[in-house]
This record gives sequence, C-alpha cells and structure tokens, in this order.
Amino acid sequence: MQEFLEAIKNNASGAELANMPLPKNYRAAFVRRDDMRMFDDVASDDKDPRLAIHVDEVPVPELAPDEAYVAVMASSINFNTVWSSIFEPLPTFGFLERLGRESIWGQRHNLPYHVLGSDGAGVVIRTGSAVRNWKPGDRVVIQCNYVDDQDPSSHNDSMKAANQRIWGFETNFGGLADLTVVKANQLMPKPSHLTWEESSVNALCASTSYRMLVSNNAASMKQGDTVLIWGATGGLGGYATQLVLNGGGIPVGVVSSADKIELLHEMGCEAVIDRKAENFRFWRNEHEQDESEWRRFGARIRDLVGEDPDIVFEHPGRQTMGASVFAAKRGGVIVTCAATSGYMIEYDNRHLWMKLKQIVSSHFANYGEAYAMNRLIDRGAINPILSAVYSLDQVGEAAYQVHHNLHEGKLGVLCLADSEGEGISDPEKRERIGEEKITMFRRHADSLVH
Repeated sequence: MQEFLEAIKNNASGAELANMPLPKNYRAAFVRRDDMRMFDDVASDDKDPRLAIHVDEVPVPELAPDEAYVAVMASSINFNTVWSSIFEPLPTFGFLERLGRESIWGQRHNLPYHVLGSDGAGVVIRTGSAVRNWKPGDRVVIQCNYVDDQDPSSHNDSMKAANQRIWGFETNFGGLADLTVVKANQLMPKPSHLTWEESSVNALCASTSYRMLVSNNAASMKQGDTVLIWGATGGLGGYATQLVLNGGGIPVGVVSSADKIELLHEMGCEAVIDRKAENFRFWRNEHEQDESEWRRFGARIRDLVGEDPDIVFEHPGRQTMGASVFAAKRGGVIVTCAATSGYMIEYDNRHLWMKLKQIVSSHFANYGEAYAMNRLIDRGAINPILSAVYSLDQVGEAAYQVHHNLHEGKLGVLCLADSEGEGISDPEKRERIGEEKITMFRRHADSLVH
C-alpha cells in the first residue's frame, strides 16, 4: 500500500491508480475470534481495548461487483470500536457469522478476525463492474450504513431494512486499516477544504445527529426550537450543537466541566449547564430516582432560556432518561440513539402520557441523510470536532481513551497517511471558512494539554 500512498501524494490520475497492482495483504487493526472470552471475568470498566486490538497484515478480500476498494488515509474511533474490542454487549463475530450465511459475498466476512472501524476518508483505487457513480482517483468519505439494495425492506428508509448493518461493526473490512472494501452507496465526496484526518471523523456521529434532529425520521427540528443536548461537546453532541445553531434553534448544552463550557461558548451556545458543578444527582441509589432533582434541573433550563425544551437530544440512557422525559415540554420529543450509561431505562410514564410527549428512536442515518450532512460539512456550515490524532499502531490506546471518556469530540487515526495536515484540495475555501472554526476542538484540546 505504500506505493499507493506515494502515487496519491504525487496526484496520480485515476487511470494510473487503477493500473497499479493490488497487494496481497494490507495493514489493519482487528480483534480475534480466539480472544472472545478474554474478559469474561472482568468488569466492563476494567476491560482494556489495548489488550484485544491487534495491528498486523491481513489478506485483501475479493471485490464484489457493487463495491470499491478505498485506500484509507484516515479513520476515527467510535464507541462501536470500543464495544467490539471488549466483546460486549455481544462479540461481533456473531454478526459476521449471520452475514456469512446470506450470500457468497457475505461469506467473505466470516473470518477468524474482525477488521474494525466505521469511519474513513481516502481515495478510490478500484471499483466493481456494477459501480456507476464512482471511479478510481475519487477522494471520498465513507458512511457506515451497509444495506442490500435488492431487499425491498431497504427502500423508502434504508435504516429500516431487515438486514441493515453498520459497516466495520456488523461487517468485516472496516476503516481502521490502510485499505477497505465498501459498497458504492457508502461513498460520499470528501470535503475539499479539510485534511484527511478532519474528514475522517464526521460521517458516523454527524449523520447520526442529523437524523436525530433534522430529518423527518426523528425530531424534525424547526427554527426557534429549544433543544436540550446531553454531552454537548462530545462525539454526538458537538455536531448536535452546531446543527441547532445552524438551523435557527436554541441549544441548551449539558456538560461536566468548566473547560467544556468555554468551548460551547466559543461555538456560540450561550445556555450551558455544568451538571457536576451544580451537583445534579438524578438517582438516590441504584434503584430509585429523585424527582426533586428532575424539578431542579427543569427549573435551571427555564432560568437559562425561559421555557422547557421542545426536543431533548438523549443518548446517555439510564442515568438521564428520567430527567429527559420530565424536562421536555408538553408535546415535546425525546429523541434517543444510544444508552452509553446503561440500556435498562426508567422514567415516570405519567410525565410522558399525560403531557403528550414522545420518545422517538433513531439509529445512524440513511444514505440521503448522510449525504445531506456531508454537504453541510463541505460547505463549512458544520465543522469537524476532531480533538486529537493517533497513528494506526495506537488504535488500542485511542479506543481506551474513548472507553473511559478521557477525550472530547472525536479522535482521528492516521491510516495510510503518514503525517497530519494533508489532503486539502481547496485551500482558498478553507481560508474563507476560517481556520479558527475548523480547528476549534483541536485547539481547545491542545490548550488543555499544555
């Protein structure tokens, strides 16, 4: 793959890339089927991704007619990389076995190792015979919705497809590698003003936030809506805050430290709650929530913006859902996409049904939603939330940082790219959008380190 790297750096044409011989093997970060039981007697917080993730050479898989090989210049860490690396809630090899039973092409995925990663930015180097809209040389980012477009359930909204999967989590050959195999309908144009690493961190989290807030498939946010955002500077919340501001809404950001308040203010979010400083404790003990704390929290929101939130952007799950249901205004929407603090949630149903609130589920995004979000990023309306960059050899450490919430925003990973700052093809657009906006999360993280 080093020959491809040199060719890409030298602006080789698509025809030149297409004529270069493919290697037999490529470098990748993966977990092994033989290691699935290694954490059986270990508490979840003590499971260490660094012990399970390996970086080594793996064979190049065969290319299906509707797929493309992409030389991955950079990727990123998502929570699903952590879940795969600690083999919970289920080992991902069960997903690969089910995919392997579906078709001849699916059989390729059922291997004794699982290449991780559900984000990527790079260059197309080969396309299958059925690929129409992409060609070698195209600079792309990859969205992770993996669907069979010959299944009728995948149409209308592909996220409701019977066999919808997340690439790199429920499929093999993910993006934390020098090479990947993706379906053609996972490809989107790379934002021309961003570096490889800035481009690589957006697709999964940004598209998830877009569907939750903007799409008609979830909250359908409109101008003037007040939106409560848990973890407003995190991997999801950092994009949600920008989407609310860009869409004419009023964000109320919930964070856990003073430095995150400073970052939110720089983003333009004026109403901020530091849940640790204000000592909000929604649970009295493991089994009982404290409604008086819900009321104090709701009053704090009204103090800041004068009303209850129209939308609650909910993803922590167990720790916050009771407060989220209470805090939403009458007729409001609580939209949820995850449960990072626990998936067995509890809330007072009276506050839901008697005040006509809704809990709406949301999961990643379909191709149209991901493409729309990518367009906003390409136009500079939404900026990347990259806070740090690791090498591919450091994927285990990067996953450890995410597992223990020791990071802010998103962590990028250089794959085939051998240095940061490369991949910008429109420096004038970058200057027009503004370096300060594009690198806000990185500058903030660097200032805290120093």
